[in-house]
Amino acid sequence: MSFDPNDPRIDEGLRLFNQQEFFACHDVFEDLWSELIGPEKTFFQGLIHAAVCLFHFEGTNLSGARKMYSSFRIYVSDFAPDFCGIAVQQLLDDMAYCFEELAAVKSGYPHGLTLKPERIPKIVRKPIPDNC
Repeated sequence: MSFDPNDPRIDEGLRLFNQQEFFACHDVFEDLWSELIGPEKTFFQGLIHAAVCLFHFEGTNLSGARKMYSSFRIYVSDFAPDFCGIAVQQLLDDMAYCFEELAAVKSGYPHGLTLKPERIPKIVRKPIPDNC
């Protein structure tokens, strides 16, 4: 499938992410991701990992959260600062702030950390540029 930046699943996934419905967001983006074949497939895999890492952090699966956070960064970094109107660099920065304490634990299991609601990021989408 060729990529359609106006696919309604994108806005639905972003809406769910921003409402902190991370599991549902993951499902919507995974449905879209499974149909993609171009470089945008990697980007949406990163958004799936963003939702999953927050889902794990919220559920106190700290090891899973840390692993998914790491892969999220790898998948989306090359798309910064923006991809099809999505503020990628802002999301990277906001996720870094959200995961600051968890990412600081370099060895062993990170006990006692919880997801701080005030640090949970939102994904910002500006108007879609013509060259997307």
